[in-house]
Amino acid sequence: MSGKQRITPRATDFSAWYNDVIARAELAEHAPVRGCMVIRPRGYRIWELMQRALDDMFRETGHENAYFPLLIPQSLLEKEAEHVAGFAPEIAVVTHAGGKELEEPLVLRPTSETIVYSMFSRWIQSYRDLPLLINQWANVIRWEMRPRLFLRTTEFLWQEGHTAHATDGEAEEEALSIVGLYRRFMEDWMALPVITGVKTESERFAGAARTFALEALMQDNKALQTGTSHNLGQNFAKAFDVQFQNADGEMEYTWNTSWGVSTRLVGALIMAHGDDQGLVLPPKLAPTQVVIVPIWKTDGDRVAVMQVSERVAQVLRETGLRVEVDDRDDVKPGAKYYIWECRGVPVRLEIGPRDVSQGQAILVRRTGGKTPVKMDGIAEFVSEMLELLQRSMLEDARTRREQSTRRNVTMEELVALMAGDGGFAFGGFCGKAECERGIKDQTQATIRVLPDPEFRTDPAPDRCVCGDAAVTEAVWAKAY
Repeated sequence: MSGKQRITPRATDFSAWYNDVIARAELAEHAPVRGCMVIRPRGYRIWELMQRALDDMFRETGHENAYFPLLIPQSLLEKEAEHVAGFAPEIAVVTHAGGKELEEPLVLRPTSETIVYSMFSRWIQSYRDLPLLINQWANVIRWEMRPRLFLRTTEFLWQEGHTAHATDGEAEEEALSIVGLYRRFMEDWMALPVITGVKTESERFAGAARTFALEALMQDNKALQTGTSHNLGQNFAKAFDVQFQNADGEMEYTWNTSWGVSTRLVGALIMAHGDDQGLVLPPKLAPTQVVIVPIWKTDGDRVAVMQVSERVAQVLRETGLRVEVDDRDDVKPGAKYYIWECRGVPVRLEIGPRDVSQGQAILVRRTGGKTPVKMDGIAEFVSEMLELLQRSMLEDARTRREQSTRRNVTMEELVALMAGDGGFAFGGFCGKAECERGIKDQTQATIRVLPDPEFRTDPAPDRCVCGDAAVTEAVWAKAY
């Protein structure tokens, strides 16, 4: 990318802004196959950093990585009726291969429950084999009619966890613990505050007993489901005959969970933190955390400035920071600033002849503000600044969410909010499916979650937004 290319302001067209940010930051492009995307190196590096952090968290909690095939016999998918019905519109099927028609069609995995539990039935014999805690990093195929880069694509990357347990209580504990793990990752690494809770029956995963979800609010006040965790009960165990002999010698079906997050999280980063200058990345997930821009006018200045710049870069790298030095001769400093701002680099260090003579650099924060920094102790100062930026991005995102949250809404207020600025609307819910459908038809808003206790309103609303008695509280929003 060279030169200044205009980014559509968020207030003008949020969707166009989103696409412009992805293009200017060189994160991804549409592929020749409709609905698919090519993730470019900078975009993939963000995903790799997410992957590394999450994989460490999974391993710390006893999960192991495995890999299951992309191709699933159609007969396997059909064993769990609700599951296949839920995914039917999104399924891609291979009917010909090797120059002939296949005896049985093969489904390109939309998710892997069916193939995983067919294997679990072989691996699990006794209660001593439990719990079985498996994770997979993979691609999946879901035929997408309205693709959007990172948010909805026909092929996307994700991780999917699959576990088997001896009791329903253990499975429930696992499903909920993963929600907590995801929340820690999203808040500590992505600087993204989320609301957690359980999905209504109409919104739960096909084939699950209960679905727990994490919901974040984007800057256009639409919700984005950032992760899900499902207690599958014994539905798949019974469909695939996953049984174990308990301590008393009796045969029982296992209790299972599945859970996942995807490259949608890259889209969440963009929409939660970006500004009209482009991408804004939390330091922990920035491919480049610090960019050094040397500034010179003469060849003599260049030698001195580059020596100092390379020395500073080495000092910073020795502390584990990801650093680039932009020493291109054919690009002016102002154009470099613009490019690195578009890419979301958290900290820029400008070093010119005067800075060399004064033993300093000028530190510029991507989120605004600049300050001179002495070369002595620069690594400690920059590291502390990155930690401060990480914390402040979470605080700023949480403040924006709370400013766009309304509680104890009436039906009139809910309708007006969704017709206007949008946001999270907390209100009483009667639990009736017809009420849920009616509100969706009227407002295009869905119940994102029935929130966990820490997010609920105190005191709890006693009336549903429809006027009937409330049995719980719900969070409504328009969503991606």
